[in-house]
Amino acid sequence: MLNRKVASALAGLLGAAPAFAYESSYNMPVGVTDISARVHGLHMLIFWICVAIAVAVFSAMIYSIVRFRKSTGAVPDKTLTHSTNVEVVWTVIPVLILVATAIPAARTLIMMEDTRNSEMTVKVVGYQWKWQYEYVDKGVSFFSTLAQASNLARQLGSGIDAKTVPNYLLDVDNPLVVPVDTKVRLLLTGNDVIHSWWVPDFAVKKDTIPGFINEAWFKANRVGRFTGQCAELCGRDHGFMPIVVNVVPKAEFATWLATQQAAAKVAAGGADAPAAAPAATTTGTP
Repeated sequence: MLNRKVASALAGLLGAAPAFAYESSYNMPVGVTDISARVHGLHMLIFWICVAIAVAVFSAMIYSIVRFRKSTGAVPDKTLTHSTNVEVVWTVIPVLILVATAIPAARTLIMMEDTRNSEMTVKVVGYQWKWQYEYVDKGVSFFSTLAQASNLARQLGSGIDAKTVPNYLLDVDNPLVVPVDTKVRLLLTGNDVIHSWWVPDFAVKKDTIPGFINEAWFKANRVGRFTGQCAELCGRDHGFMPIVVNVVPKAEFATWLATQQAAAKVAAGGADAPAAAPAATTTGTP
């Protein structure tokens, strides 16, 4: 009878689990991509399985301690050494749980590595301590560094209250700009040491390793400003190279890209233009 009640309670708990899977500042974010939602779902699934196991184990322990305590006259059974049936049960159940969770986890991992059918490619290079973004085949490339306001406030003796700086240490001068509902492929590498490009709302975290190219992708489902950080200890100022991604409507991105391409052409033209001839000079006695 007790076993049936416990089983019924656990089933109810697991059945109600999705109702508790809301976004919280204390939990992994649901994010804005299909992959991040799947990762969050797997996280919550494992969490509630662990909760159910903890409830079952601690309930059995507390029941045994209270029901069979010495003060009630309980006497230990010295003849019982083991039970084959119990050993089979507590071996089979964990195996079934692992298999049941491994299947969706493996599917999600495969999806995370599938960069096929990408609609645009961005090369990401990690530096001490900034990021370089290059829109492959678009003729646009720029560096992204910590915003000046945050950089000033972080200095010792600056006298600036960091709480007064908007998005302190999570703002940059040149954010990565991408269109919404577009599969963006990332090619990630490093220029000096190992960095790690991490944006929680995209469920993307990839190391940028010098001499090696990693791949990742994301497809944001809504517009907005999304932040991340370098997740690999890369030196003294590791904490001061944030990541900011602005996801904008496709029309707005096309306008932004055209502006950047025009500016790049002007800069390239200025760099390639021949130097002006020096002004003529005369010598001699006036």
